[in-house]
Amino acid sequence: MSSGFGIEWLVYGLIVGSVFAIYFSKKIRREKHSRSRKEEEFSAGLIEPPSLHPVIDPVKCLGCASCVTACPEKSILGIINGKAELIAPSHCIGHGACQAACPLDAIELVFGTERRGIDIPNVKKTFETNVPGIFIAGELGGMGLIRNAIEQGKQAMDSVVQRCKKKSSGGDILDVVIVGAGPSGFSASLAAMAEKMSFVTLEQETFGGTVAHYPRGKVVMTQPVDLPLYGKANFRETTKEKLLEFWHEVREETGLEVQYGERVVKVEPAKDHFLVQTEKNNFATRNILLTIGRRGTPRKLNVPGEDQEKVVYRLIDPEQYAGQHVLVVGGGDSALEAAVSISEVEGTTVALSYRSAAFGRAKQKNREKVEMAEQTGGLRVLLSSNVMSISENDITLDQEGQTITIENDAVIVCAGGILPTGFLKDMGIEIETKFGTA
Repeated sequence: MSSGFGIEWLVYGLIVGSVFAIYFSKKIRREKHSRSRKEEEFSAGLIEPPSLHPVIDPVKCLGCASCVTACPEKSILGIINGKAELIAPSHCIGHGACQAACPLDAIELVFGTERRGIDIPNVKKTFETNVPGIFIAGELGGMGLIRNAIEQGKQAMDSVVQRCKKKSSGGDILDVVIVGAGPSGFSASLAAMAEKMSFVTLEQETFGGTVAHYPRGKVVMTQPVDLPLYGKANFRETTKEKLLEFWHEVREETGLEVQYGERVVKVEPAKDHFLVQTEKNNFATRNILLTIGRRGTPRKLNVPGEDQEKVVYRLIDPEQYAGQHVLVVGGGDSALEAAVSISEVEGTTVALSYRSAAFGRAKQKNREKVEMAEQTGGLRVLLSSNVMSISENDITLDQEGQTITIENDAVIVCAGGILPTGFLKDMGIEIETKFGTA
């Protein structure tokens, strides 16, 4: 009897021991992978998150890896020495799923780092700025990710609705003017329709905002979202064209109207509302929701010859550069995607100039495509280089003290945009430079 009992305990012990052995073996392999990934990224100089990103409190963190599993991008977070770490900072695009998954509130989402500040309008949790009645959502507030922008548009409109309930409505004064018809403005407009609010949606260019200006065929990463009046949209990975086609279908199905060619030039406070002036019309409204992009003004190189027609600040269609010598300037995803897509067009000669020694702000997938294009001879990469001057038929660059002149027919500057600070400050909105703050 005792012999049989001892054998049972031995079997149980072997099973438990095997389970622990498998667990610790997996844990060691995961940590080894995390260390390797972090060393690879940091040795390449890829240490700066482009926007919103997590900061982990090591005191609170238990190393449960729930944040690692929750991240849709994978391999952005890892476990090292029993604690979660951001092992691939440059690839984090601000999903925020890690914070929601942490059971101990050990993660805080922040903008900027100690080394690199990011200018962000001062907004409350309700998306209202320091100016009562003016709200900001989406890319302008630092949320460039499509899913986040859509969610913010809905949440900001909820706040506008609550404010309207506290104020008298009716008459010729609108409940809200929505400025911008990108992901956030689109979502906010549908929410306003659902709440039967009096509103107008103004767009200075085309429906879709920043997404409409992506290069043709660009893959847009999204997650399922709930659109007001429509329901769940189950996109996970789709192209710019398919996403815009879907949005147009939703707009037509819901009857949403957007007023195009309406660039807002001035906002003035009145007694109990605002006067919004565009190049075409004037609107009186109790609230304003700004869902415009951060790239109101493209960042320029400020070099001789930049005023030529051959210099542009975004790529529309790679095919238009067939047979030409093209220079793309920049080190972010838009620059890399533009350079690669043009290099695939027959007859083009493409060079990519970037002032730093590594593409620290670009996704791994885009960096790999650049490396492949460079290896096949379709793309010339000029790191640590700066454009000095642009002539009619060539361009002069400085690369670590060496002057380089290359033949050129077209220049595409993908250096991001300048926050429309003047426009915001004219309305009284405060701008704060965030250095790793929530």
